[in-house]
Amino acid sequence: MKFLLNMNLPRVLGRGLAAAGHPCRQVGDIGLGEAREVEIMAEAGRNSETILTPDLDYGHLLAFSGETAPSEIIFRLRNTHPDRLLRRMMTAGPEMEQSLQEGAMVVLEDAVLRVRCLPITMEA
Repeated sequence: MKFLLNMNLPRVLGRGLAAAGHPCRQVGDIGLGEAREVEIMAEAGRNSETILTPDLDYGHLLAFSGETAPSEIIFRLRNTHPDRLLRRMMTAGPEMEQSLQEGAMVVLEDAVLRVRCLPITMEA
C-alpha cells in the first residue's frame, strides 16, 4: 500500500512506513503544504494512495463526496508519538488492508479499529 501523510504528521512516520515496504509521501514534500483538503484528496486519488491524518476534515469531505477513493486512515490515539502510530498501523494492517484497497475510511483508536466502506451512503 502507498500512503500520503497529511501536513500535521511527522515525516519520520513516513520513513518508518517506507522501511516496512510501504511507499509514503508527505504533502509538504510535494508542494501541497498549503493546499486545501480537496486538492490533497485528488492527489492521493490520482496516485492510489491512502491519506493518513488525525484530522476529521477529510472524513467529512469523503463521506459527502460519494466517491470510493481515496481511502483514508484517521488517527485517534492518545499517544501520538510516531513510533506508536507506526506500531498501531502495523498491528492493524492485516485487518484493514483489504478494505483500504477497495475504498474505506478507517479510524484507528488505541484499542479499536473502525472501518466504513466507501462510498458512504445515507440510510433511509
